[in-house]
Amino acid sequence: MVSRCTTIAFQGIQAIPVDVQVMIGPGKMSMQIVGLADKAVAESRERVQSAIHASGLSMPNKRVTVNLAPADLPKEGSHYDLPIALALMCALGAIPGDALDGYIVMGELSLDGMVAPVAGALPAAMGANGLDKGLICPASSGPEAAWADPSMDILAPRSLIAMANHFKGTQSLSRPVAAMQDRPDFDGNMSDIRGQETAKRALEVAAAGGHNLIFVGPPGSGKSMLASRLPSILPALAPRELLEVSMVASIAGTLADGKLSSARPFRAPHHSASMAAMVGGGLRARPGEVSLAHNGVLFLDEFPEFTPQVLDSLRQPLETGESVIARANHRVTYPSSMQLIAAMNPCRCGMAGEPGHTCRRGTRCAADYQARISGPLMDRIDLRVEVPAVTATDLMTPQNGETSEVIAERVATARSVQARRYAEMDLDILTNAQVNNTIIEKVAAPDPAGQNLLEEAANAMKFSARGFHRILKVARTLADLEGVGKVGRIHIAESISYRMAGERLAHVQ
Repeated sequence: MVSRCTTIAFQGIQAIPVDVQVMIGPGKMSMQIVGLADKAVAESRERVQSAIHASGLSMPNKRVTVNLAPADLPKEGSHYDLPIALALMCALGAIPGDALDGYIVMGELSLDGMVAPVAGALPAAMGANGLDKGLICPASSGPEAAWADPSMDILAPRSLIAMANHFKGTQSLSRPVAAMQDRPDFDGNMSDIRGQETAKRALEVAAAGGHNLIFVGPPGSGKSMLASRLPSILPALAPRELLEVSMVASIAGTLADGKLSSARPFRAPHHSASMAAMVGGGLRARPGEVSLAHNGVLFLDEFPEFTPQVLDSLRQPLETGESVIARANHRVTYPSSMQLIAAMNPCRCGMAGEPGHTCRRGTRCAADYQARISGPLMDRIDLRVEVPAVTATDLMTPQNGETSEVIAERVATARSVQARRYAEMDLDILTNAQVNNTIIEKVAAPDPAGQNLLEEAANAMKFSARGFHRILKVARTLADLEGVGKVGRIHIAESISYRMAGERLAHVQ
């Protein structure tokens, strides 16, 4: 007789059903696991047997065969322990044979029979809900699984014995309660920044429209400080965004205590990061920094110090909002709709273009350093802002700038305008940066004066087609911040000014 239960395998954030089949048959006492299992799954044989003994049961003095179907789908991870153990307990008669029919099961087992937490409980719960099934998961993973559906049947046992007692009716497991982290208190405030009014304005525009931004300036000018203040003016995640972000974090195992957070991700990898760390990959094709920053911010400090191959790997996620990891035996896609914020010095010595500074290498210092960033990648950055050195006068001026709370209100208002606009057009879009070229030409069509200025600038500066449309996107955001429906000449002019700063980078002396 074959006992069965259902678990899942992950392909990106998608949960694929896997049928766990256990048969106790004649033969020498042994336990074999088949079905294209990796090392972690194969080792579950020892964990399951120890957990069964610790729960007061005896392994049968026969041959136990475990099959994970479909057999051609790779099985990775330790979450197969609990479904194998429960299917074996069904075969032994310790729990009713049909008890697991309505559930997806996942969880790792300790040698003493306790159920340990695993990554991916939220995607597993979403997959189980789509199959009209309940979910059995570890107790510590229950709070995140409970977000899938309030009416969904979820069991979160702490041990194998608790699970067996629940099915026998001697103990009742209560449904876990969905948990949310408190919104973090940000260390810095926009009012801490002295001077740099242009850079603060650009940061507000980037936050309002979800635009990519690069700061260029000498060491100590405040580029990193500006970028670190961005989370303090960004709005909380919308419900749909929250679910997407949490599913990626769940797969990566970064959800603390199974609690979701409404704060937007802010990822700041070191410039020594590899391509697999940046876009995802490795043996199990885990999500990289671009996916962990989904619906949030990816901050790359010392931008040219990243290897050119790693930087160019960002081009596809920036354009499509997805990170595709292709391997010989499988292909995984993770959502990667992030906002890129970068900071760099104008040259290797850092002082190119500063008054009174003369570089011994001349123009080669800046040209060679900036050449590490490819033209196609720079073309995808909407706002290019020069951040000059802070003067002593700026530092001695009392703090009287706008606070993050005031700026955040304007950003939230602009984002709500964008969300309503695209909802009325039946588009699943929340910010101007996500709009395709056809739509932005309609919603950001400038008035006659703005149209003339845009044509003159495009002809004079030879903007690419991508650059042309990104100017319109930024201009639309500027109009939204101002609360006007029509893009005017002043919005086009300011948008072009942010583009011109990038054009001047290649000519820094």
